Amino acid sequence: MASVELTSENFDATIMGNDIVVVDFWADWCGPCKMFAPTFEAASEKDPQIVFGKVDTEVEQSLAAAAGIQSIPTLMIFRESILLFSQAGALPPAALDDVINQVKALDMGEVHAEIAKQQAASQG
Repeated sequence: MASVELTSENFDATIMGNDIVVVDFWADWCGPCKMFAPTFEAASEKDPQIVFGKVDTEVEQSLAAAAGIQSIPTLMIFRESILLFSQAGALPPAALDDVINQVKALDMGEVHAEIAKQQAASQG
């Protein structure tokens, strides 16, 4: 599955409506973004269960600001609507594959339990 364009209109629905979403924040003028694009597209073809989305930070400035994007490219990976990975900089193909495999291998029951524990502690 090729990557999809994410906008302020469909970002939240995409994150909440899919198990794993990999998001590339980029801009047309950004050299490293252009160099990373083929790696991102190749990864999007490997696993049709994962949604790969791209956010053009020039067009979607409010979305980039809300996500706290300070440099591009920035890659974010969500699973079950939880942000599990966020890193600026272009990843080589093997590193991108490794991060995606780590996200897929996570025990989300443990992740949800840890989040609940932290929320309870902050309210206590």
